Amino acid sequence: MSLHPFLLAGVNLCFLFVVFHPLEMCFPAKLSQRFFRPQWFLDLCFYWGQIVIWNGLVFWCLWSARDVIDWIVPGTIRSTVASQPWWLQAIEVVILSDGLIYWGHRLQHRVGFLWRFHSVHHSAEHLDWLAANREHPLDTIYTVTLVNLPMFALGFPISTLTGLIAFRGVWAVFIHSNVRLPLGPLKMLLGSPDLHHWHHDRARDAGNYANLSPLMDLLFGTYRCPGYEPVCLGLKEPSARTYLGYMFQPLLPAKRRGKLSPADSAEPSADPSYRPGLGDGRVSQSGTPTSPSGLTTSNTT
Repeated sequence: MSLHPFLLAGVNLCFLFVVFHPLEMCFPAKLSQRFFRPQWFLDLCFYWGQIVIWNGLVFWCLWSARDVIDWIVPGTIRSTVASQPWWLQAIEVVILSDGLIYWGHRLQHRVGFLWRFHSVHHSAEHLDWLAANREHPLDTIYTVTLVNLPMFALGFPISTLTGLIAFRGVWAVFIHSNVRLPLGPLKMLLGSPDLHHWHHDRARDAGNYANLSPLMDLLFGTYRCPGYEPVCLGLKEPSARTYLGYMFQPLLPAKRRGKLSPADSAEPSADPSYRPGLGDGRVSQSGTPTSPSGLTTSNTT
């Protein structure tokens, strides 16, 4: 295998560290979370797998489907879309892809077969810029195909889609990062880490399924922004604890999946060293989150 994918992945990893580590230091959502937090090296394995192996395979599949797409979609439609100004293409791609992501994401949480693979992403009990890469490759294929194939079929140029894919990749890292920024009223227009952190609450239907903008969540009643950080992240059901375990567990029958999971992983406890970060609420003596006014608040809907 060529060293090029490994070199590219290494450069990208350094770029993400330089950009997001200072943000996490200056605007931490959870002050007590260490850089080498639990399962950091596991998420590093997910990163290398995604960048070096699975992403290339996904885009190769999309590119291989171009002949079928050319046969299905009339050339006049594709040429009309491609002839539009680049700024109009960018707006159309963002709006269309955000709608596809929202409904596709909701299906991942509602349909048992899709959740089987998507739950790998939600198994993270600590979120930071590296945790965004925790995905099963079949879940990645579902998401990337859902977002890009319709636009590829409609005739949007590769240059437009490549720019969107790169931007969404950085955005995904941002919303998973251990960061809390005071966005004020802009929070209703822009996605943010605190919204996505609540999406990773242990409740499977925690809401906040949108990506770049929460407008779809606001429109369909799935917006959730309590104003403080969730204490417990991860899954209620048992999950694997190794990279290979996460790769194979979703492929097994339901009765055998638990054999790859530690007996105590179904009920992960809150981080005992948890301390609220910037813009966070307080935590009561019992570990229950409280609102900024001091009233104890439930962390589930």
